[in-house]
Amino acid sequence: MKRRIVVLFLLAIAASAHAVELKISADALERTLKQQLFNTPDGRYYLRGDAASACYVYAEKPHVSFKEDRIIVSVHTRSRVGAGLRGACIGVGLTTDADVSMLPEAEGETIGFRDTHIDQLSTSKELGFLLVPFLSRKLPQNMKVNAADLLRQALTKSGTSTGYLLALERLKIHSMLIEQGALVVDVDGAVTVK
Repeated sequence: MKRRIVVLFLLAIAASAHAVELKISADALERTLKQQLFNTPDGRYYLRGDAASACYVYAEKPHVSFKEDRIIVSVHTRSRVGAGLRGACIGVGLTTDADVSMLPEAEGETIGFRDTHIDQLSTSKELGFLLVPFLSRKLPQNMKVNAADLLRQALTKSGTSTGYLLALERLKIHSMLIEQGALVVDVDGAVTVK
């Protein structure tokens, strides 16, 4: 019975091709960020050096949350800045937390981000020099989500789970807002059922 209701709902969407509302949790955005950027075996993103370097700067432990109309990404950063000498870094170690906030923005089929603000940053100029480009450009670019691709992937197994082959023909994002702990995405789309 439940499967029949889901199929009827999808048939109604396919027939009418009117707006549908997708709700994306902060956890889903955080998983996307980890998969696309913090994807080393140790869950870090190296801004300088790597896991074997004596001197390094990396961000780790990304956490995504919502506050009012903004998406907040918090990361923990560690660094050993200086000069490498015989496998050791002669310099200073710095550890800090950094927060960046951004507004969601529709870009065709993609959920993008704009108006990036660095809300919390280290007072160290050396560390700030590396973190500012990462937080203001690299992080928002790697959080982008192609909603159509995700839905197409989810629908590929529809034949085995429902007995119907469902395919997303098109998707257009109209607007997004943060509401009750979720990123609410208003989309128009077309789904075919075979």
